[in-house]
Amino acid sequence: MTGSDRPVVALPARSPGIDLLRGLSIVLVVMHHVGLRIPLKQGVLATFLPKWLLSALIYNGYEAVFVFFVISGFLITTNTLIRWGSLGAIDVRTFYVRRAARILPCLAILVAVLSVLHLVGARDYVISHANQSLPRAIFSALGLHLNWYEGHTGYLPGGWDVLWSLSIEEVFYLGFPLLCLGLRRDRFLVPVLVLLALSLPAARAALAGNEIWQEKAYLPGMAGIAAGVLGALIAARFRPQRRWAVMLLRACGTGGLVAVFCFEGKLWPVLGNGVLLVLTGSAVGLVLSFHWQETSTPAHPFPGTGWLRSFGRLSYEIYLTHMFVVFLVVRVFRACSGGLWWGVLWYVPAVALSWLLGWLVARTISSRCERALRRRWITAAPPLEPLGATAE
Repeated sequence: MTGSDRPVVALPARSPGIDLLRGLSIVLVVMHHVGLRIPLKQGVLATFLPKWLLSALIYNGYEAVFVFFVISGFLITTNTLIRWGSLGAIDVRTFYVRRAARILPCLAILVAVLSVLHLVGARDYVISHANQSLPRAIFSALGLHLNWYEGHTGYLPGGWDVLWSLSIEEVFYLGFPLLCLGLRRDRFLVPVLVLLALSLPAARAALAGNEIWQEKAYLPGMAGIAAGVLGALIAARFRPQRRWAVMLLRACGTGGLVAVFCFEGKLWPVLGNGVLLVLTGSAVGLVLSFHWQETSTPAHPFPGTGWLRSFGRLSYEIYLTHMFVVFLVVRVFRACSGGLWWGVLWYVPAVALSWLLGWLVARTISSRCERALRRRWITAAPPLEPLGATAE
């Protein structure tokens, strides 16, 4: 880093490359939740595609969430630097209002809908564990500890379960501005973030006694977010002088993600929980390569990927609502007595309808509520970014 704590590189808020990576991640999440109910390994694709490829398509939802953590840390830190010049100058009130305006409207409505579905006894939505209850689920979702609740009581129905990652992310951002103000300068903040980012393998290993809590605990997820924050700080102060260096970083990042997504089963016996560190490090490298290329030359969308980038821009809305689509598609599939042989055909409507529902929620709820709340609570607020442009 430079001697100054202020960024020396202009930071764009939009990135087709990052939208593409977010789009790929949310599609993997949707396919994962369909795949748990309509497995591809028992279908027609298994006759001519290798098992590792089928596993990559439907069993990487958890890993995709960690990519989201990295991107979230990068984008929110980037936008913080754009607005206030340095992390030590962050306006806590404005930061919290922006987070609340982005997150709370959809979260509150989702919790209300899930509660009604539970009360009317809708299949797939009833909280049936003896040690769980609707009031406690509501409190854990709105109180940002649903991950902890599941770790101690078991899995909630799928519509609730997706909120585990939101609990981790938002608890991180509750403490993030306070940490920035407390440490003030990046030279003090960076070592803390490095330690947190590198703690990922040890944190997961220490939680091996509880499978659910190991998967959804705060510290591993926060390690992924911290890696993204570090990536944003690097991007703000460095720019490679050689194009080949950016391309090399992109190749390494892409290779790392492909290795984890496609060959995690072979990597795990060798690296153990270090596989997730490879995942977050590769995601940081890929995001940095997109950023550096797009700050040196005009951003050109990747040909033929507009549909996938649109998934990325709507990733929050799709993530919160896609289980409604998954349950519907699976119910129709079973009602049609559909055999698993042609189960792959149901993935297309599941993914497409997940996008449509996310788009409708974004247009009718989240963007309008976000704009209204920011206008009401932020004095002289800058114009709202294009829909889904950032993680905020």
